[in-house]
Amino acid sequence: MIKRIIECVPNFSEGRDMNVIRQITDAITSVKGVSLLDVDPGEATNRTVVTFAGDPEAVLEAAYLGVKKASELIDMSRHHGAHPRMGATDVLPLVPISGVTLEECASMARGLARRISDELQIPAYCYEASAFTPERKNLAVCRNGEYEGLPGRMSDPAEAPDFGARAFDDAMARTGATAVGARDFLIAVNFNLNTTSTRRANAIAFDVREKGRPKRVGPLVTDKPVKDENGEVVMIPGTLKATKAIGWYIDEYGIAQVSMNITDINVTPLHVAFDEVCRAASARGLRVTGTEIVGLVPKKAILDAGKYFLDKQQRSSGIAEDEIVRMAVKSMGLDDLKPFKPEEKIVESILEKGMHKAGLVDMTCKAFAEETASESPAPGGGSISAYMGALGAALGAMVANLSAHKAGWDARWKEFSDWAVKGHELMVELLHLVDEDTVAFNRIMDVFAMPKSTPEEKAARSEALQSATLYATEVPLRTMRVAYKVMDIVKAMAATGNPNSVSDAGVGALAARSAVLGAYLNVKINAAGLKDRETAERLIAEGSELALKACEAETSVLDIVNSKIK
Repeated sequence: MIKRIIECVPNFSEGRDMNVIRQITDAITSVKGVSLLDVDPGEATNRTVVTFAGDPEAVLEAAYLGVKKASELIDMSRHHGAHPRMGATDVLPLVPISGVTLEECASMARGLARRISDELQIPAYCYEASAFTPERKNLAVCRNGEYEGLPGRMSDPAEAPDFGARAFDDAMARTGATAVGARDFLIAVNFNLNTTSTRRANAIAFDVREKGRPKRVGPLVTDKPVKDENGEVVMIPGTLKATKAIGWYIDEYGIAQVSMNITDINVTPLHVAFDEVCRAASARGLRVTGTEIVGLVPKKAILDAGKYFLDKQQRSSGIAEDEIVRMAVKSMGLDDLKPFKPEEKIVESILEKGMHKAGLVDMTCKAFAEETASESPAPGGGSISAYMGALGAALGAMVANLSAHKAGWDARWKEFSDWAVKGHELMVELLHLVDEDTVAFNRIMDVFAMPKSTPEEKAARSEALQSATLYATEVPLRTMRVAYKVMDIVKAMAATGNPNSVSDAGVGALAARSAVLGAYLNVKINAAGLKDRETAERLIAEGSELALKACEAETSVLDIVNSKIK
């Protein structure tokens, strides 16, 4: 299951008073589900860039509270700094990290802008992906004239904000206006070269960056650039869209680098940029010796890179995420200059480190068994069923991986890699359901602790119990659905996979069937507590059908297995 995560990178117009900055970040971190990733104050700019992330609802609330606190503490009529600005919270971009699209972030940004205007009386412009007009995609257009230009813009229909237009007053003089936007994650990356020449690094940068290099009247870089009929310099585009790059020399490392910003990783993924810089460097007699990620990176960018290099080696990518990350690190030399620590560089890993609560799946096999055997009613049959399903999926993935690496079967590596990926995905989902079943049980237990003295309390308690019971019925039904999908994998592996592992495919089928039947028992016992009998019967009917199909599928798999091991 992909967790929904977005990042927010507000820029506050205060970079000198750490007490003010701390109060703003305290307001942001007061929201549960938000992790503060970075605070970067600048004295000369009198501006602080704050980075935080979490689930969308929590991030939106934290962003609002940050804007509110900044409006209370920062007086824009007294602000001076080197950076362009128009408000106490100058810009407020939302960035999709995982499980959320840019379009969804744009919609969230518009809603946040409206709330800031309605509740805080701060005028708000929408920019980049959230812009209502093409012109306002450009932040500079939204911030035209900066803070000093706001009085005139408020009364101009073409210049007025998207939300909160009114006459410039004392309140606006204090808060200024805010630009709320949505943009893709920007990756800042440096490619290390086996040279000390800035000029050669720049040549490579110009080869690949989207802007490219000026077209010249002759073959020399000192020749005059060609200009069009409007007097603009004609550019020869580079090979990588959505990138900006320059070459420079780093004293600390004693090497030249191609320093690049990838502004849209959906257009130019990190591994594509790496390969292209390698190609351009090689064409000029140079080599890329490694890669340096500046700041943070989304997990998807690293996983996509790892899978890409596994594919190039014709190796299965149906393996643990940690191994895929390791492949990306070694392939692109992310640890060339210093160790690459995922828990410090990958956004999701930082969030997991700060928010993860140990669950059943974090236990050893022995500890899990002992916890199950204890006097506590949870974990129980639902968690065990999900775990059996996870083991069945793991066995299917194992046989697929062994088949992908079998000598003489090289031409079939992609076929088995695809099966391994499916098996691994099902395993991860079922492992999630191991803990989710206990969460569902605890929700029911929490209801019994609710007060029930008044008729209103009794009604609320009854409603909460029905909601919790429905959830406790739906979770094992999800286990049944996912565990049943395991049958397709183990059947394919029994029929076409490595013959030396056919018994493992059979055990996978046994585990998957047990998971389905075990979870079905939980569906039935929990559905019995539902007052909505129509819903209860529908859930039980679906479970019954899945149980029957699982038994049929198990028989089919075992027939194949037994025919091969006689």
